[in-house]
Amino acid sequence: FGGTQFFDIGTAEPYSISGEAVRQRDKLIEVIQQKEKDTDYKTAYQYVIEEVAYTWFNRLIAIRFMEVNDYLPSHIRVLSSESGKLEPDLVTTPFDAELPFTAEEEAQIFQLKQDNKLDEVFRILFLKQCNALNEILPALFEKTKNYTELLLSLSVIDQDGVVYHLIHDIPEDDFNIERGGQVEIIGWLYQYYNTELNSQVYDGNMSKSRVPKELLPAATTIYTPDWAIRYMVENSLGRLWVEGHPDCGLKENWKYYLEEAKQEPEVQAKLTEIRKEYSTLNPEDIKLIDPCMGSGHILVYAFDVLMQIYESAGYSQRDAAKSILEHNIYGLDIDDRAYQLAYFAVMMKARQYNRRILNGENTCHVYAIQESNSINRAHLKYFGAGMDDIEKNAAKIQLEGLLDTLTDAKEYGSILTVENYDWNLLRRFVAAEDTAGQISMDSVGVEDTAEQMKKLIDIGETMVRRYWVTCTNPPYLGSSRFSTKLN
Repeated sequence: FGGTQFFDIGTAEPYSISGEAVRQRDKLIEVIQQKEKDTDYKTAYQYVIEEVAYTWFNRLIAIRFMEVNDYLPSHIRVLSSESGKLEPDLVTTPFDAELPFTAEEEAQIFQLKQDNKLDEVFRILFLKQCNALNEILPALFEKTKNYTELLLSLSVIDQDGVVYHLIHDIPEDDFNIERGGQVEIIGWLYQYYNTELNSQVYDGNMSKSRVPKELLPAATTIYTPDWAIRYMVENSLGRLWVEGHPDCGLKENWKYYLEEAKQEPEVQAKLTEIRKEYSTLNPEDIKLIDPCMGSGHILVYAFDVLMQIYESAGYSQRDAAKSILEHNIYGLDIDDRAYQLAYFAVMMKARQYNRRILNGENTCHVYAIQESNSINRAHLKYFGAGMDDIEKNAAKIQLEGLLDTLTDAKEYGSILTVENYDWNLLRRFVAAEDTAGQISMDSVGVEDTAEQMKKLIDIGETMVRRYWVTCTNPPYLGSSRFSTKLN
């Protein structure tokens, strides 16, 4: 009625939505139906609800970490107050944070503040802050103008609410890296978030059945303790550098580094030969991957060790942090949500060493493995504008091969073997998109396809690349629980 939709949900008054919320609800339905094609309605519904819940959880944790460490661009707290009052500083002084408001939004905020509607003001400002952070941390703070907004009900007043618990139950120093807090807290929170799903797989009514790909992350993610990570990184990445640069003096800092055992002469000769190759390495040559990175705990410690390596080679912390992001650290996971947190953890570690790192210009080579199942292959004919036919055909054949390999990739993750294609050719092909004069039902969504293809190309190239160091704690799952495809 008049742009408003009413729903009978069993309450005295029908539930109503209007304006933007109607479009958001339509999008929500579309997403559930799209996912339903893959499974069934109930699973699709649960999957989407879970995805939205963890998206907001991730962002809350990220903003909490940033406000405690004063990493927010505005330097104004979003969830809490420096003075310890219940009302967050952003709600007290919303217009000091340099967030973009329309005149209409400003008037709305003034009115809500006058009416003492604290939670409504907080929700508007929280969404604004998330959208503003898109510029500096795009992988975690994707623009939220979609159905996820519709399902966000946050309160700062409610003492049973997640915000209140986050601020009051976890000591602030656990987030504060200057007071013994660490970015690893993000991984611990993720582990506990997953506890319920994990027990569903192992203790609930599913305890004997095969694990579907939707639940694989919850079933197989185990947070690795700190000592184990130090042991692995110091004896792989650390050893690689120390054996080629024995005078660097770094191993004294490494508690878990093991000296080489005495070897037979012929083995020793071979090792000496290998170390000669190591001695020619510069810090930016060392590529390290965690192929099932979870929330990035190994990558975060590898960052610290790489920083020591760079400093021993004469780099400043500022230059080293940029270079490590660009040249050294790579990660993959099947879990979209763990990927968001790994990306955030690595970026926060870089920010610890370089205040200017969050300028939106720095790349971070961690990826959530995506499937090619939903790619509209008919769109390939709209790519490669301006390229000659030989290049076009080569790109098409190679892309088809990549799409075939990444079908159902969430079942398999980084064990997939990808062929080494001409990645620059594929990027040029997808970037040169031309639908001019051919607008038809057929070309709808070409831009979306291009975006998805770019991600798949990045993932494919990361799987094919050669690395000096692979360091990981692999996922645990008994083979009797494998899905048929994984088997």
